[in-house]
Amino acid sequence: MMITIMMAGLIIAGILAWYMEGVKKNSARWIAIYSAFGFLVFFITSIISSPLSFSKLTVITRLSWIKSLNIEYALALDHLSIVLLLLTLFLALVCILVSWQEITEKTGFYYFNLLATFAGIIGVFSATDLFLFFFFWEVMLLPMTALIAIWGHENRHFAAIKFFIFTQVSSLLMLVAIIAMAYFHFSQTGKISFFYQDWLALNVPIELSRYLMLGFFIAFAVKLPSFPVHSWLPDAHTQAPTAGSVLLAGVLLKTGAYGLIRFVIFLFPQASQEFAPVAALLGVISILYGAKMAFAQHDLKRLIAYSSISHMGFVMLALFSFNAIAYQGAIITLIAHGLSSAALFSMAGMIYARLHTRDLNEMGGLWNSAPRMGGFALVFAAAAFGLPGLANFVGEFLSLVGAYQVFPVMVIFAALGLIGSAIYGMLLFQQCFQGPKTSDIIDLSPRELVITSSLFLLLVVFGLFPNLLFSSFTFIGVN
Repeated sequence: MMITIMMAGLIIAGILAWYMEGVKKNSARWIAIYSAFGFLVFFITSIISSPLSFSKLTVITRLSWIKSLNIEYALALDHLSIVLLLLTLFLALVCILVSWQEITEKTGFYYFNLLATFAGIIGVFSATDLFLFFFFWEVMLLPMTALIAIWGHENRHFAAIKFFIFTQVSSLLMLVAIIAMAYFHFSQTGKISFFYQDWLALNVPIELSRYLMLGFFIAFAVKLPSFPVHSWLPDAHTQAPTAGSVLLAGVLLKTGAYGLIRFVIFLFPQASQEFAPVAALLGVISILYGAKMAFAQHDLKRLIAYSSISHMGFVMLALFSFNAIAYQGAIITLIAHGLSSAALFSMAGMIYARLHTRDLNEMGGLWNSAPRMGGFALVFAAAAFGLPGLANFVGEFLSLVGAYQVFPVMVIFAALGLIGSAIYGMLLFQQCFQGPKTSDIIDLSPRELVITSSLFLLLVVFGLFPNLLFSSFTFIGVN
């Protein structure tokens, strides 16, 4: 019941933070940080002490929920979901720390929404009943929309509505596919089932599986996001509070990639292989388009947002290459991007707190007064464009090497994205920290040093020892 305990605990901690902020000022953030850290330690110790191997998807909770429709409260874990859950819980700590001084209004309600979003994400990464999965998919949407709409910047309402509409419309397509799949199970076996392992045993006709696969694919491509359903992301990132941007880039985008792996490629392997050239092409377009648009931005957060589209293009290309090396590259790219994008958005929030602007044209020469901040910014920018020794390099290199065996021409064009990422990464650093000095700022505080140092340490560790992440992953239908 460890997953249930974590989800319920985060919701209860959020409610308690909301209530206690009215009793004692600043108590909400302490409740949030203690609960997030406690559940991270709890999850790590539970996994280490568990007698289960989790080399395959292992059901850990299965209870009847809505008996009339045979809907179950079913949760399962494997190495993929465990790694993503660890990333989620770690970035929960980062989100709380970057919010420590930034959020000054309705702080109790803020931390409630933040913790509720993480509870929903934990459910998404562990649900193995598809109705339950859809429930958690919606649970994480509502508080995330509130974070943008209430605590965002000047155009926050527009960005929140756009984020909600894109996600909700695509989610309805997924819901239709879920219902159709359950009905097909009923027609084949005589009983309704939303249980994932029951669906894996079905022999779905290829004509039907093509349409069902597309229903899931569109929903997850929006959340990834992939070109051409990406336009919500730059607005949401730009207008969200710093923790909202960290949450979006570091974790929420990963739910789209997780869905592609678990519910598109695994459930519909033949239809996915037929669709692979189209998906790979969309990945390449995302890589090049995201890099080009990042280079054209003057808003710091918008630049980082477009870079996320580019990096997620590598994941799409790798997954639909149906190659074991590319798949491992996709997994480590997910983790590396989660860490590096969280670092860059945290840095953007720190700069905004000092200068009260996101415009790169109004920055410059910050290295003189904040060398520690400049040093970390340089490292994080280097990580984003794939400097060897850091985790992003391993992920993107393996993605391209594996995909080249299947789509050599596409990979040649995709590799140009690495050049583009180096250009916009250096542009970001140059305009912020080099050139004529615009103002003096305070260097990193101890709290900010904890954030940046921990993210940097993990990028180095996974860059030098990537087997810590993917040595035990397996992938069906690959060479």
